[in-house]
Amino acid sequence: MDNLKNLDRKIEKLYDIGLEFAPKIAAAIIVLVAGLYIINKLVDLIGKAMEHGKISEDVRPFLKSLAGVMMKVMLLFSAAGIVGIETTSFVAVLAAAGFAVGMALQGSLSNFAAGVMILIFKPFRVNDVVDIQGQMGHIKEIEIFNTIVRTFDNKIVIVPNGIAIGDVITNFSTNGYLRIEMSVAMPYEEDFKRVQRIIQEALLNTPKVLQTPAPIVGIDEFESHNIKLAIWPYANTEDYWEVYFEAKQNVFQALADNNVKMAYSEGVELGRIGAGPM
Repeated sequence: MDNLKNLDRKIEKLYDIGLEFAPKIAAAIIVLVAGLYIINKLVDLIGKAMEHGKISEDVRPFLKSLAGVMMKVMLLFSAAGIVGIETTSFVAVLAAAGFAVGMALQGSLSNFAAGVMILIFKPFRVNDVVDIQGQMGHIKEIEIFNTIVRTFDNKIVIVPNGIAIGDVITNFSTNGYLRIEMSVAMPYEEDFKRVQRIIQEALLNTPKVLQTPAPIVGIDEFESHNIKLAIWPYANTEDYWEVYFEAKQNVFQALADNNVKMAYSEGVELGRIGAGPM
């Protein structure tokens, strides 16, 4: 009988606790759900405000993510207060949990720090053409932990910020224009000056090839059976691929129209991105 009475008392006590905390828990859940919805809307508004305020595209995703995290932490504190958890105790628990999580997520924290360094020192910006860890393409977005690269074949590559600035970065957009490197093999019996003039005219007649710096056509190497010519037209960064294909086509056609015989040479580079003189 005594056991039954004790059980009844415990059930009654749990019932009273449930009656006391159920409304608070329900209110906290409602606040969390509504708060998350409002935070998402606010983050979108912040993004639009930054866009209208002409804040750099490099900074926008970082600030939006940071604002969202901060507001969610504040929302969590508010929900804890509604339930009745003391803020000081909650902060102590969060601090202990944060320390444990921080130890487990050292890589993520280093990526966060690297993201801040990218925004401060700007080794690259959104839309720049870069080569990071062998991934070449346009910078699509700089986030808190990662840098998003869209490659030339339209793949999305996610590079952790720590890796993005922890190694050599080649930024092809810094100077505003690029050198396109092409090579052809000319037989010794051909007149170099004549061939040079034909190629230069073909390059200058190619749309979007820059006049300054002017295209360069020169002797690169004397091989056993032919002469290797270096062909260097220049183009604005955004026009690189268009000029890359048009220039090769026009050079080939001009040589054919002028009956210039070209030799075959192993290892001749048809074209690649070059740094260009300053």
